[in-house]
Amino acid sequence: MPAPDPSPAQSTLPEAASRFGAHVLADAAARACDIAAATGGPPRVPSLPGPPEAAAPPAGAAVSPPALSPPDPTPLDFSGLAHTEAPLPAVDLARILRGPSGLGTAGLRLTPPGEPAAPPEPPAAVEGTPIPGLYFHPVPEPDPVRVEEVSRRIKSWALDEVDLYPDDWEEQFDGFSVGRYMVGCHPDAPSIDHLMIATRLMVAENAVDDYYCEDHGGSPVGLGERLLLAHTALDPLHTTKEYEPQWAQSLHSDAPRRAYRSAMEYFVRSASASQADRLRHDMARLHMGYLAEAAWAQLDRVPEVWEYLAMRQFNNFRPCPTITDTVGGYELPADLHARPAMQRVIALAGNATTIVNDLYSYTKELAAPGKHLNLPVVIAEREDVSERDAYLKAVEVHNDLMHAFESEAAALAVDCPVPTVQRFLRGVAAWVDGNHHWHQTNTYRYSLPDFW
Repeated sequence: MPAPDPSPAQSTLPEAASRFGAHVLADAAARACDIAAATGGPPRVPSLPGPPEAAAPPAGAAVSPPALSPPDPTPLDFSGLAHTEAPLPAVDLARILRGPSGLGTAGLRLTPPGEPAAPPEPPAAVEGTPIPGLYFHPVPEPDPVRVEEVSRRIKSWALDEVDLYPDDWEEQFDGFSVGRYMVGCHPDAPSIDHLMIATRLMVAENAVDDYYCEDHGGSPVGLGERLLLAHTALDPLHTTKEYEPQWAQSLHSDAPRRAYRSAMEYFVRSASASQADRLRHDMARLHMGYLAEAAWAQLDRVPEVWEYLAMRQFNNFRPCPTITDTVGGYELPADLHARPAMQRVIALAGNATTIVNDLYSYTKELAAPGKHLNLPVVIAEREDVSERDAYLKAVEVHNDLMHAFESEAAALAVDCPVPTVQRFLRGVAAWVDGNHHWHQTNTYRYSLPDFW
């Protein structure tokens, strides 16, 4: 794949950049990785206004390690952004600075300064019906060549490497269409190998949910022990020589732990130490959310709506978009990822995409044995409204979260015009869109209630 076009020289950055601090901008740009490193493109340091020493670092700022790979050369069009007022709901900065569409182009470059952005190509007709009133962005159908290859590889991994599921689960595995899911969510992945990083983790996370929590023998009883031991496949146990062999053997004792161990081994080969630690943190968040839902099931309690939304901020898709830079072949530096504004953007993206799951899986969960908590069910019981009104209220909640996500991401794109921040925000927005597309079009799993 050819290397991206070199960045044109930029004489100025938006006025907002001065508030961020030239030291932090220069340090982040110097440490940023990008797709050129993975594809053989020449390293190039983008120019920044003024010497780094012109602005002192914020008090208490951590000193970052030396660069490990070249910076992201993505040229950015900041024209008109410097004087942007407070963002309005649904403002998306051309869908969070969207790059050109098409295999091998997304995420590599934006419209050069001075050129108007071309409107995105209208997506082809797709299966499934979107939820009426739901705020979302249609996207093209994922590249079928990539989908086919990722689907082939992930099934081989599940069957041959980790012995993930019995023969009678094959139809369900195929119906999940995980290859199509991940290709659609990561349009800037430079290779199939990069896509497989996300795909293995997605399948492993679903195996833990199925085996431990829900559909295939899961139970809230004893869930904490199972999750803790499985988590050591992601975050290794450091113990004595006497007991380490028993722990190592336990990682092969059931399908979820085998899947976690293998998926994480593949992940750390491509991720930096910071990216790996970030994922471990978000997986711990996920497991804590599982435990809260299990506690309500054991108590036979329906939580308040705000309590349910708090649980869903942990038991949600966050581990998926948070690795968008690893899958894209670059790195968002740890200090930029940890900034409160970025954490809010990631949290809102995770919350919105998870409510999408609540809405599209509503009829599937109602038809399953037992009582499944989802946002419409909780609203109906706690606010004493009909199922229809509760579902429509849940659509409003999703839309509010989506507008907040886009507004916060647009504001962050203006206030922090670092190439890797811009690219990461595009990646998260692409994940949000791809997640909806998969839910809407996966008619094997989902159908809508008759509320309209």
